[in-house]
Amino acid sequence: MSGKLDEALKARAAKVIPGGMYGHQSVAILPPHAPQFFVRAKGAYLWDADGNRYIDFMCGYGPNLFGYCHPEVDAAYAKQMAEIDAATGPTPRMVELAEAFTGMVSHADWAMFCKNGTDASSMALLTARAYKGRKKVLMASGAYHGAAPWCTPIPAGTVEDDRAHFIYYQYNDVKSLEEAADKAGDDLAAIFASPFKHDVFVDQELPDPAYARRARELCDEKDALLLVDDIRAGLRIERDCSWTHLGVQPDLSTWGKAIANGHPISALLGNDRAREAASKIYVTGSFWFAGAAMAASLETLRLIRETDYLERTVALGDRLREGLASIAKSCGLDLSQTGPSQMPLIMIMDGEGHCDFKRSSAFADGMIAGGAYFHPFHNMFIGAAMTEADIDRTLEIANDVSAKLSSRVSV
Repeated sequence: MSGKLDEALKARAAKVIPGGMYGHQSVAILPPHAPQFFVRAKGAYLWDADGNRYIDFMCGYGPNLFGYCHPEVDAAYAKQMAEIDAATGPTPRMVELAEAFTGMVSHADWAMFCKNGTDASSMALLTARAYKGRKKVLMASGAYHGAAPWCTPIPAGTVEDDRAHFIYYQYNDVKSLEEAADKAGDDLAAIFASPFKHDVFVDQELPDPAYARRARELCDEKDALLLVDDIRAGLRIERDCSWTHLGVQPDLSTWGKAIANGHPISALLGNDRAREAASKIYVTGSFWFAGAAMAASLETLRLIRETDYLERTVALGDRLREGLASIAKSCGLDLSQTGPSQMPLIMIMDGEGHCDFKRSSAFADGMIAGGAYFHPFHNMFIGAAMTEADIDRTLEIANDVSAKLSSRVSV
C-alpha cells in the first residue's frame, strides 16, 4: 500500500513532472492505498517503493503475460542487446519476427513493427486511408484505440479537425453500424473494432457474431478495410487474431502489450489486400527497428506456440470468477464480473446496472491493502505466472474485504 517512500516520490514527481504523473500510470483517481512507484517485479508479483508485495492483477496494464523477468524471454533480449539493438539498420530478427507472426496469425501476409499501441493504430489508420484514398472511419463510441490526437479519450490540446472524418456507432449494434456505414457513403475507408467491448466504467461485452460478420460484409461491399484492434487482447483470447473463432478475418490487426512479455514493441499485421497501401505510407521511429525487443517477441511467440499458457490463464480466471461470485452472494454485494475470465472487469454495481464508483473503489482499495492489486474500473489480466495458490490467497483477501464492505453498507 502507499507508504512514506511512495508519498515522498509523489511529492518529488509533482515538482518535475506535469501533474505529478500522466496517462494511464496516474493514480490520481485510484483508491488511497494504490501505490504509484514500484521497485521490483518477479513472476506474478510487484513490490512497491515501501517494500509491500502484491499479486499483480493489472500485469503492467497488459504486457506481463508469462510473468515479470521471465528467464527465457529476458535471456533472448539480453543476448540480442549484447550484440546489436538500435542501430543504423534493423537486425535479422525483424524478418524472423515478421515470418513468425504471419505464420501464426491466419489473416496476416505481412507485418510492420513499432513501439506503442498508438503507433500501430495510427499506422492502421494511414494504411486504411491510403488503400482507396478515402477519409471516413467508423469507430465504436467509447472504444480506446490509443492516445494520439485522433483517438485520445481526453480532448485537451486537440481540435475538432482531428476527428472530422470519424463516425461513431454502438458496439455490437448491427443497426447502428449499418447507419454509420450509410452515413460514410462512398467515402468509407475502414471500420475499427475492438475484439470485445473493454471500455472503462461499464460492463464488458463479448462480440456478437452477427455484429462481427456484418462489419466484415460492409467492408467487402464498400471495398473498405476491417481492422481488429488486438493491442490489449492479443494472445490472451486466442493464439491467433481474437476474432478468428467467430469466423471473421480482418484486413488489418494491431498488436502490442503482451507480444514481447513486457519489452517495448507493437505491430501492424495485414493481408495482401492492404499490402500496397501499407507500402505507400511513411511511418518510422528512431527505436522501431531495434533488435532486442524483437528477439524477446520471438521467444514470447515460441512460448505461445509450445505451452498451455492460454488454457491455464482461462482456468485461473474461471477459478477467480467463481470464487468472487460465491463471496459476493454470501455478503449480499452486487458484484459484476464481465469480459473473458482471463481479462476480467470487476465492479460493484448500484442496483441499476451502473458502476457504483465509490464502493468499487473501496473494494479495490481493500484488495490492494491486502496484497492483491485490483483496479476499480479498468479490466484486469490473469498472468500465466499466477498459480492456484495466488488465486486462493486473492479470494481470502476478497472475503475479508467483502465482509467489511457489506457490514458498512448494512449499517
